[in-house]
This record gives sequence, structure tokens and C-alpha cells, in this order.
Amino acid sequence: MKKFLYLAVLGSMGLLQAQAQQQPAKKPLTHDVYDSWKGVDGEKISNNGKYVLFSVNPQEGDGELLMRDLVNNKLTTFARGTKAAFTNDSRYAVFEIKPEYQKVRALKLKKKKGDDLPKDSLAIVMLESMNVVKIPRVKSYQLPKEGNNWVAYHLEKELPAKKEKKAEGEEKKAEAKKPLKKNRKYNGTELVLRNLQTGQEQRYDRVIDYTFSEKGNMLYFVKDELDSLHKAGVYAVTIADLKVIPVDTGKVTYKGLTPDKAGEQLAFVATNDTLEAEIRYYALHHWTKKDNRKTILADTASAGMPKAWMVSEHGRLRFSEDGKRLFFGTFPRPTRYEKDTTQLEEDKVNLDIWTYKDPLIQPMQLKNKDRDLKQSFLAMYELKGKKMQQLATLDMPDVYLDAYGQGDVALGVSDEKYKITIGYDTPTRKDAYLIDLKKGTLKQVLNETRGYPRLSPLGNYVYWYEPTDSSWHTFATKNGKNLNLTKRIGLPFYDETNDVPALPGSYDFAGWVENDSYLLVYDKYDIWKLDPSGKKAPVNLTDNYGRKNKLTFRYEQLDEDQKFIPANATLYLSAFNNTDKSGGYFRDYVSKEAQPEKLVMTANSYSRLNKAKNEDRFTFRRGSFQEYPDLHTTIADFAKPTQLSNANPQMKDYLWGTVELVNWKSTDGIPLEGLLYKPENFDATKKYPMIVYFYERSSDGLHSHKTPAPSASTVNISYFVSNGYLVFVPDIVYKNGYPGESAMDCIIPGVQKLVMQGYVDEKNMALQGQSWGGYQIAYMVTKTNLFKAAMAGAPVSNMTSAYGGIRWGTGLSRQFQYEKTQSRIGGTLWEKPMQFIENSPLFFADRVETPLLIMHNDQDGAVPWYQGIEYFMALRRLNKPVWMLVYNGEDHNLMQRKNRKDLSVRMSQFFDYYLKGAPMPVWMKQGVPSIQKGKNYGFELIEPEPQPEVAGQATE
Repeated sequence: MKKFLYLAVLGSMGLLQAQAQQQPAKKPLTHDVYDSWKGVDGEKISNNGKYVLFSVNPQEGDGELLMRDLVNNKLTTFARGTKAAFTNDSRYAVFEIKPEYQKVRALKLKKKKGDDLPKDSLAIVMLESMNVVKIPRVKSYQLPKEGNNWVAYHLEKELPAKKEKKAEGEEKKAEAKKPLKKNRKYNGTELVLRNLQTGQEQRYDRVIDYTFSEKGNMLYFVKDELDSLHKAGVYAVTIADLKVIPVDTGKVTYKGLTPDKAGEQLAFVATNDTLEAEIRYYALHHWTKKDNRKTILADTASAGMPKAWMVSEHGRLRFSEDGKRLFFGTFPRPTRYEKDTTQLEEDKVNLDIWTYKDPLIQPMQLKNKDRDLKQSFLAMYELKGKKMQQLATLDMPDVYLDAYGQGDVALGVSDEKYKITIGYDTPTRKDAYLIDLKKGTLKQVLNETRGYPRLSPLGNYVYWYEPTDSSWHTFATKNGKNLNLTKRIGLPFYDETNDVPALPGSYDFAGWVENDSYLLVYDKYDIWKLDPSGKKAPVNLTDNYGRKNKLTFRYEQLDEDQKFIPANATLYLSAFNNTDKSGGYFRDYVSKEAQPEKLVMTANSYSRLNKAKNEDRFTFRRGSFQEYPDLHTTIADFAKPTQLSNANPQMKDYLWGTVELVNWKSTDGIPLEGLLYKPENFDATKKYPMIVYFYERSSDGLHSHKTPAPSASTVNISYFVSNGYLVFVPDIVYKNGYPGESAMDCIIPGVQKLVMQGYVDEKNMALQGQSWGGYQIAYMVTKTNLFKAAMAGAPVSNMTSAYGGIRWGTGLSRQFQYEKTQSRIGGTLWEKPMQFIENSPLFFADRVETPLLIMHNDQDGAVPWYQGIEYFMALRRLNKPVWMLVYNGEDHNLMQRKNRKDLSVRMSQFFDYYLKGAPMPVWMKQGVPSIQKGKNYGFELIEPEPQPEVAGQATE
């Protein structure tokens, strides 16, 4: 028996060894895998809950659209499908099909562009039979929001017909029939209205714009001018009988087709002025289906139009829900400047004049120039009373309506008096006014609030969170009662983790319950039901269950068109465990005061919850570091979710890793958390090189997936862990006035705790971070030699010069960052000069011993790239090992994929050289001269020269 057991064990071991030999060994991730790594996106669930559409796309290349039949558990794949939608009756799916990636790329290599490149196609799928109709060269399509059976699609330009040689007589006949001179700016193409059931199609030529009414009972479109006989115009099609009705013709330009909800009215703006006119005067047009009548409601001469104002072509047109009001945009007529025909263009002076009286500094004005040229001011037209009322003004440019546009009041908000403080005083102060839409009067209701006041759905209340007292407020529009709704609760509704020298913000709100009866707001953990009239006591809707269990609950809005939360609504809540970082969903009820019901809670991240309109069928995403957030589906109890997508099955072939939560205390004794990523098959008896990456706080992302992808600026954690690195991501808390020191006080003790575990190679550790993380690294290397190398992206190195700099992406002064927000100095340069200097790495560059790689791009819109230059030049002069990567034309973070791939290679080569002893690449050893730019990238590795043997030295 013993012999038999021995032989059995040997046989089992042999079988296991044979199986292990048959399975290929896992391999580390390389930079070559990025393009094929896929993502799931665009998920849609049919209204009847029977079908789900979603896209699975590689980072580069051709993706696919997948459709899951949940009833029959059948999966259908459509190559290169995108922009998919279901019809309201759940009988059809419609989507576009993109051209093949490689075909387009090959044509681009041949310098083809525009009309010479292949175009998208349209696919229509009958779900019951899965029959597919494909239509080539489609540039867009629309389905009615509520109607069924119809789709409209807009075709690309027709391909030019091949010319055939004609006989001499035929050529003369063709010459005689030569068409009229074509409009040189003609852009119209064919619009097709298709009946999905019968396949019947109606075609309309020369179309440049189109839209369905919300109910799908009307189609409207604009025709472009072809020639003197074929003028531009607006047309309506009644879907019931397919009758085409000319609404208006003969104008040069038509814009902004906007039907009312019932499809019985149409609004648009139009002008007769040519495209070359210095000022184009638009008029607001209104058409009614009932009597087929078109009228002009507003133009420059209309009663109610402010003097020297005009209708804006850029204003958003909108009917009230009941169709009795029409809202549109106006703006002051531009000043005409006579052209100086005696002056050459080269003689004109080109300058910006900065003055201390400007409400906004010149860079902001220049950045906002296009927006300002298109700015419009809200106006209203009462259709029954035939009266125009200007609502927004130059002094009060922002006006907000109730959700239906039917209320008696509107809310005007203005920061005009305080604009000069933008750039250092944040949040910006504002005044608020009630506009009586019946009387046309104005009444100020708020003065210098730092919140963002808005109107409740029915317009019964103005509501806002006020940072100055950290409370939620309401102002009753009927009786003027101003209430603090949260002060008496005795719990914080401000951000409890706020550590910047500014007033803390709120945790936001969930929405309004119907009839303006309650406002639902968040604290850190729970949801509160507040009576805006103050008559009823506040109610903790989640029964304080969140705070008791350190769970954060947030409302999931499952209807994108929802204007309010129904009084009897079932609430689906996302849940996040602040202790172990697990996630999930709970269920609660607006009308009940009870503990929320747990549906699912696991060691995962959850996101993108969707619900079928007419059924309790849900989709959601679930993931973790080791699990891509694939798409899942479930019914209302979440008991047995089913995975729908499997985006990256190749993950099983690669070394991945694990992540765990780490706890320690800062130098000041503050409890901290961080994330430690370990390689797969981690062995605690071995020592591993470690990269420390940080920004501010990241530990809540314990279960976030890290997709292998080329880097925009930071380490790709999956790549480095797969290649044998530990990656540590510590949280940081800050003391105002000491941001650099705070980073040291939090990070160094965390690193030291890990080193004490015995598996960190303390001689091969590095730092990496971008932007604020880059600054902290630039500071830390002036204070410690603990790290063998560091990479800092877009670092501020000199706070004294950065303080007076500009965020070129917005044109905003950078002063607010130091006085109020992230940089956390808490005062001006002249109030706290020493803290600006002490927190500036540049002033201590001579102490740097750590080799440093900087990336700072020449079009950085957040941190001026001269900050990187200042640090580089100082370290270079001091003969410190420093490199700087400047990607031309790139922003704060890399946007172009080719540059992201380039940075990923250089970053890994840099860290591999210092932490693993890999050969140094040419770009680090020798650099790349500017005359070789774009030809020689310097990626080649320089193998170390063999050392000559010393005479008499023993060899193996």
C-alpha cells in the first residue's frame, strides 16, 4: 500500500509538471501591447430590457460593437460599429460603421485627405430577425426622442462621376444645358427619411441641418442655396402623411432649428446678409403647424429689444414645456470701424494694453475672445401676449430658469462687480436677483454670496451652499423667507478633508423631490432630506447608516431627462466603504425613513449604473486592480449579476500583480494610508526596486483598474509592476504654508515603514509625479538623498516667479493657487516672502544629489514651462545629472499618442538604468543634437565597456 501511494504521488506530481510545462509562462508587459489593450464604452440598454449594446475598442485600431440578447443569451458582433442607439419600441438598433483603420492610414500616407478618404456607413438592425441593412457614406443620423418607426440620416457628398468622352454634337448640347453658376460655399447633401418597418425612403436634397420634434411627429430641415434658382430655406415634413411644407425660403443663412415639445411650433433665426458682411443682422422666426404661418418675432426694431441690440445667431433657442414662451439670445450691436484703406497691414500696430482697471487681465480676455464674440444674453417672448422681455443684461449676464420655463420668476446672477478679484479671491463673490417674468421687475435677493445660487425645478426657491457658513440655504421666491437648512443639524456639510487655505466646498446635492417639496443633499456619508420651507425637521434619509459604518452613499440618477425625483421613488445608491475601499449599491426610498438595503458590496470599484426605461434590468461596470471593469447586467435585487463583456482576455498571459492598503503615521503623528502594488509571484524574502508615485490622496482608488497605456505624464503602474517593481502611492495631508515639508513628513515615514519590512531594495528607490506631484519631487530632492533617481513632470521650481505667472490655458493669474488653493502658502508674496522662498526648490538646487528627469512642454497651459527651464538651468550649471524632455506643441499632460508612447519608453529606460542597472540609452548618455531631431530618437542602449583584467587578479 505504501508503495502504491508513493507511486500515485509521483504520478500526480508528474502530471502537474507536464501540465505546467504545457502552459506558457506568463510574460511581462511591454510597450508594444498598448495598442491592442481594449476598453468598453458606449453601453446602451433597450427600453424593454432585452438587449444591451456596447463597444469594445482597442487603444489604436478597429473596434467592434457587441449586442447581447439577454433573453436568448446570444452575442452578436458588428465590426467597427459606433454611436449606437435603440429605437424607443426596442425593435431596432441603429449605429454607424467606421472605415477600416489601416485603409484610412494607408491613404493618409499617400497624402489623401477630405473627400478622398472613406466615410462612415450606417447600419440598421431588426432585433427580432437580426437582419442588417447597411447604407454607405453617412455622416450622421437621428432617431426621434419619443417616436418610433423612423430614422433620418444625412449623406456625405456624392462621389464625382467618371467622365465619359462624348461625341461632338453631344458636347454642344451639354454646353447649352449648362447649369446656373453654383454657390461657391454650397455644402448641402442629401437627407433621407426612412421608415424602419417598410424600408420606404423619402429623399431631400441640399440639406445642411435637420432635427426631429421630440414626439417624432415632425421632421424639419434647412436647405442650402445651390444657385439663383435654388435658394436656401426651411422645410417641415409631417411624418403621418410625409407632406413637405415650405416654412421659409430665400434667406442667406438659417440657424438653430428648434421645435416645441408637441411638434406644433418651430423657431429659428435667419439673415439676408451675405457671409462677407461685417455685421450680420439676424431675426427670430416662429412657425405654427396649425395655420402654416411664419412670423418674425424679434429683430433690431422690435419692441422690447434694448437700444442698439440685436438677435444673436449663437443664442440657444428653447420653448417652455407648455409651448407658450420662447427663449432666445440677444447681444449688443458690434461697433462699426471704418476700414482705413490708406494703411497697409504691415503698418498696423499689434499690441495688448494691460491696465489695473481691467475687470479681467488681458490673457483672460484674449483666451475668452471667441467666447465673448459669441456671447448672447437671454431674452423671452410671450407668444400669446406677443411681448418680448430682455432678461439678461451686461451687468447681469447669467439668468437661470425653472426646469420647465413656465414659472413666474427667473434668477439673475452676476459677478461683474467682483471680476477684478478673479485670480486671487476664490470662490468669487456674486449677487443674485429675482426677475418677475410677469411684471418685468428686478429685486436683489443675495449680496456677495460665494455660492452658486440656482432655481428649484418649479421656481419656488432659490437654493445654494454658502461657503462662508458651510450651510445649505433656501430663499422662498414668493414670500422672501431666507433659511439656513443645515445649521441646526450639528454635522458638517463641508468637505471634512479640506486642507487648503480656502473656504471648504460642499459634498453637493442629489436633487429635488417633485413639487419642490424637499431638497436632498449630502454630507460626507449620508443623504439628507431637507424641507425648503423650514416647517419640517431635517431627516437623515439613509438613517445615519453611512456615518455609523463609514459608508459614503450617493444617488444614482438613472433617467438622464429627470427634472425632479418622484415622491415615491426607489433610490439606487452607490456605496463606498471608507475603511476597506470596497464598493457596491444599496436601495432606499424617498418616502421611508429606514436603513438602506444592501444589494451588493464587494472588494471592487463600481460605476456607470444604467437601467432600462420600462423594466428593472440594470447594467453596471465592476473592476479592481486585477480585473478590468467589464460590463455586467442584473435585475433589481442584484443577486446574480452576469458579465457581458470580456475586453482583455489576454491579461491572463501577462504578469500582473496585487495591491494592498498600507497604514502608517506621518512625522507629526497623523494616521495615513497608501497603496502598495506588488509584482505577481511576490516573494517577501527578496528585495525589489521601488518607485514612489504621489499627488495628494489616492488610497480611495485601491480597487481601481490600471490599464496598460502609454503615459501622458505619470508612471503606468501596471507596466512597472509587471516588470518587477514595487510601486508605492502614499496619501499626503498638508499644513498651510508648508506644502513641501508636508510632503516630506508624510512620504518619508511611509517609505521607511516599507523598507523595514525587508522586501524593498532601499538602495534602488525612485520618485515620480506630475504637476503638483512634480513640484513635491523637485522640493524633496533638495532635502533627501534617500532616492536613487527621480522624475518630475511640469514642476514649479520657483514659487516667487510662478506666483506672478499666468495659467496660459485659461489666461488666469496663478496667484489664487498660492493664496487659496493647491500650493497652500496662504498669503501673498509680500505677506509671506520667506515661505515662498523656503518652498521653492530653485533656491536650494545646490543641495540636489539625486539624478533628475524633468518633462516640461512648451505649450503647458497650467504651469509655465519656464519653471522647468529655471530648475534645469540651475542644476545644469551645478553639473548635476539632469535631463529635460520638451514635447513641442504639447500641453501640461501629453495629448498626442505618439508622444505618450515616446515618454513611456524614456521613463522606463531612465528608471531601469538607475534602479536595475540596465544599459544607459543614447539620449541619456549623449543627448540628441537638434540637427538630428525627428530622425534620431536615441533609444539605443549603450552596453558598458568590459573592464580590462588586472594582472594577477583571480578569475572564475
